[in-house]
Amino acid sequence: MKNKDLATDYLTRAGHRLAALEVLLERKSFADVVRESQELIELCLKALLRISGIDPPRSHDVSEILTDNLLRLPKEIQTHATALAKISKKMRRDRELSFYGSEDLTPSDFYKEEDAQEAFQDAKWVYSTCRRVIS
Repeated sequence: MKNKDLATDYLTRAGHRLAALEVLLERKSFADVVRESQELIELCLKALLRISGIDPPRSHDVSEILTDNLLRLPKEIQTHATALAKISKKMRRDRELSFYGSEDLTPSDFYKEEDAQEAFQDAKWVYSTCRRVIS
């Protein structure tokens, strides 16, 4: 499925989230930086799948889809597919925890600046990498 408009929309919305991440970092809302970074990464990778003719799954982690379809991805991305898949998988693990927490974990206490900075850097890299082949 090659709906270029949908892929472009995903990337545009990811760009809006990137701007929001800077505000969240300024406000030291570290758990929210992690959560929004995951959403940004998910949108970028699903846009990448769409422009590659792959219908993205209705799940949050697309790591296996990326690696299983390596040769369908744009040539410029193929060398980055392993890193993109690793980031997707890592961020998926924190998706619910950073938003809801659990009985024994409060997100605002658990996530520290280092976690937020790592998520932010991953999000910026994924966005710029995908943007090169989508826009």
